[in-house]
Amino acid sequence: MKYNQPTLNKIEAILQEAGYVIRYERGNFQSGYCILQQKRVVVLNKFLTLEGRINTLADLLPQLEVPFDALTHDSQILYEELMAKPVNDE
Repeated sequence: MKYNQPTLNKIEAILQEAGYVIRYERGNFQSGYCILQQKRVVVLNKFLTLEGRINTLADLLPQLEVPFDALTHDSQILYEELMAKPVNDE
């Protein structure tokens, strides 16, 4: 997986198609993110690097409820790829 803006956009699209809102905010996040389950909001530390954002979102995907059928075909392919192997396994 490449660490670039289009990759980040594709991962964000998966979450948005699943009904989550992604916000980048300042805060004292231990792990770089905060999940508000009831409101389906993912808050990421806005000071994370591009690679940090991609890794954090990829690490979060297994913890979130993502209805596979609600995803577009391209998002389904990327989602399966992300769920099959860790991001840092290159």
